Amino acid sequence: MMRPMRSTPPNKAAQAKESRSDANSPKGGVGVQFITVPEELAGQRVDNFLQARLKGVPRSRIYRILRKGEVRVNKGRVKAEYRLKAGDLVRVPPIRVSEETPPAVAGDQLRRTLEAAILYDKGGLLVVNKPAGLAVHGGSGVRLGLIEALRQMYPESPFMELVHRLDRDTSGAILVARKRSVLLHVQSELRAGKMDKSYLALGVGKWPRAQKLVEAPLRKNTLKSGERMVVVDGEGKPSTTRFQVEERFNGATLLRAEPVTGRTHQIRVHAQFVGCPLAGDAKYTPDEANAHFRQLGLKRLFLHSARVGCSLPDGTRVSVEAPLPAELAGLLGKLR
Repeated sequence: MMRPMRSTPPNKAAQAKESRSDANSPKGGVGVQFITVPEELAGQRVDNFLQARLKGVPRSRIYRILRKGEVRVNKGRVKAEYRLKAGDLVRVPPIRVSEETPPAVAGDQLRRTLEAAILYDKGGLLVVNKPAGLAVHGGSGVRLGLIEALRQMYPESPFMELVHRLDRDTSGAILVARKRSVLLHVQSELRAGKMDKSYLALGVGKWPRAQKLVEAPLRKNTLKSGERMVVVDGEGKPSTTRFQVEERFNGATLLRAEPVTGRTHQIRVHAQFVGCPLAGDAKYTPDEANAHFRQLGLKRLFLHSARVGCSLPDGTRVSVEAPLPAELAGLLGKLR
């Protein structure tokens, strides 16, 4: 699903003016910092602002110093979701910066893969055909994601931010902004439902002919194991997906899915709700169904972001299609 990403400036070109006092600085860290927020970072959440400047510090630690009031904006306490204004003065307390884990470096093969996956690069907007298995950003045990690799590949770019997310196991077109003005403009279109976004998915079983719209509220649920699941629940967030049958097979249906809202795992859970969970989905599809498709050579979730469309700030309309990966096209060939 496409969910707007929070913005975090990647490099020095977007850095705020700052002054430091290194007295009582912890070993491996820096002392108190006073940072004046520049115009180009206005509107950014303070937790993301801090994350960009405290490399190596766990996000949980950043939330803790915010809760304890160690971070001040204009001498006052703020919550993590506070959005900074141009000219705000941010006090960052002394904090240890980890020196044990060096930054992950994108290898030559990943760089070549991503270079070949660039579908569009104009007007401050990148469209990348993300491979399945690559997280969009690091964190939660992932040292290197798509955005970190792109920043290393484009060191001269003053700004590089994800516009939205794709699940790690989902392949296909994803939008990346190379200008903050583009990021804000396209994310506003995404929130307003003005973006064109279309996925190809393979449902297990026979999709009901009359089922063209799924409106089912979704709620996130964390299991005792820590695994995150999403369920249909009357108290969840309103969620809507349009579905269209592209092709029918014996025991499977190729679907085009267009999410109207952008909830976590939305297409996957809505397909399961209708009775056609997606092939290769380890979370929401029965093991016996997945075993059948594994025998046919499917080793991943069959969900692909096939098309994205948006406008640029100058009004230029962009529409990009991402070809179906060979392993998914090959499976369809076997089903035919």
